[in-house]
Amino acid sequence: VQLQASGGGLVQAGGSLRLSCVASFGWYAVGWFRQAPGREREFVAAVSGGGGSQYYADSVLGRFFISRDDANKYTVHLQMNSLKPEDTAVYYCASRTRYSSSWFDKNEYAYWGQGTQVTVSS
Repeated sequence: VQLQASGGGLVQAGGSLRLSCVASFGWYAVGWFRQAPGREREFVAAVSGGGGSQYYADSVLGRFFISRDDANKYTVHLQMNSLKPEDTAVYYCASRTRYSSSWFDKNEYAYWGQGTQVTVSS
């Protein structure tokens, strides 16, 4: 399985960005994680294989929205609104083909994209 993340960039605080993750074939679930310099990689959001369930970290709840592309179910978007400087990080999408009840644990995801940098200026 190959994952390709894109859409990162530089934005001012309060702005928006949309990240996209394209997989080489279908999957069960897709999650977004982020890692800031000197910090652990942390969970951001996840969506189920069918797209009917979404999960968010408390820090992004109400600002970030994860969804599957209507036209291409192999593509997942992360819409990020009201961005804050503390959202600055490399964002990674991840996937898995094995069922797990844990959406937040990065160790439950077997496949990872290359990461895309998001920088929010104050």
